[in-house]
Amino acid sequence: MPDRHGPYRNVRFILEIDGVAIASFSQCSIPENSTEPVEYRDGNDPPTVRKLWSLNSYGNLTLEKGVTDDSIALYEWRQSVEQGSVDSARRNIAVIVLDEEGSTGPRWEFKLAWPINYDAPDLDSTGNEVAIESIEIAHEGMERVA
Repeated sequence: MPDRHGPYRNVRFILEIDGVAIASFSQCSIPENSTEPVEYRDGNDPPTVRKLWSLNSYGNLTLEKGVTDDSIALYEWRQSVEQGSVDSARRNIAVIVLDEEGSTGPRWEFKLAWPINYDAPDLDSTGNEVAIESIEIAHEGMERVA
């Protein structure tokens, strides 16, 4: 039976860093990826250009409205970038989709990822929300595994 009453009922996207589940989020924007074509034409080609393959580019991953049992992990990851340790902050991460029953569904893996923006939770003791936060992550490649 699905959990329809607990604080984690709406968090269906799990963030895994180096194989360890760190946080769950309600919203996830899987980034676009594209390959920019380069137009090329030899002097003896017909009067049309050929489109050649060029560099791949990837948008940023955005996760919002998150909850975690380890509230310091994401903050420390971002803090290492702020202190200039971007190379040591790069991690292989994954976003795992959960269905209503809590079973795992599709999984996206991101290579050499690091946080570029961290929005800490709003602290309001009069509200009825679970603490939320958002994080934006740059990366150097993505793959849908399942």
